[in-house]
Amino acid sequence: MNPTAAKIVLAAQRGDSINRISSKIGTSYSWVYDWINRLDDAEIISNTDNGIRVRDYEMRRRYEEMMGTLYIRDEVSQEEAYVIPHFAGMEFAYTEIDAAYVWTHGGFQIARSHDDYPVFIQVHERDVDQWIEFFERFGVDTTVGDRPDAADVDGSVHYVLFPQTEGIDIEWVDGNPVIPLDGAVSQMMETRPAYEPALEMIANEHDVDIDANHHDEMTAD
Repeated sequence: MNPTAAKIVLAAQRGDSINRISSKIGTSYSWVYDWINRLDDAEIISNTDNGIRVRDYEMRRRYEEMMGTLYIRDEVSQEEAYVIPHFAGMEFAYTEIDAAYVWTHGGFQIARSHDDYPVFIQVHERDVDQWIEFFERFGVDTTVGDRPDAADVDGSVHYVLFPQTEGIDIEWVDGNPVIPLDGAVSQMMETRPAYEPALEMIANEHDVDIDANHHDEMTAD
């Protein structure tokens, strides 16, 4: 019963590579590799040519109970806020502020603080109740559709769910599932002045045709 082993088993989805799992849980490749070999020997997971898969779901349940107890005991950090959703075993994608945050590799933050840190994710509408129950097990508040006032939630980290009736389009960036770049840019363009630095970063890195120069925009106005 080890927290790193628990994170690996909880975050692993069928077909994941060791590199993807290490990115999901924010742990070095070599350390994850070592633990995967131990878990494989213990027949808790299998490391196959087609990727990792969980074998012992009773142990996975016990790991979830253990991690829930650990997170309830201590306040969830901002780093852990991006690990916990991977434990749910349900499809999701970061959106809104977090789409900008992920696509800029953590280089852009806006309208968040250590005392008020909402995390924005798209989920399937059919899974909303399960997500709320899941985050409750980790002692974290959840709202649907709208960011709550900081005074209305316990703790600094909380989750805002955006239910999707259709499928969720996902791209993977640094081990994080996020809405596609064009959708992220469209969201940012709706309140462009606030997201101008992020748009500049994205234009430079991804060679996207965005007129992201705030000075030129101001001049043109």
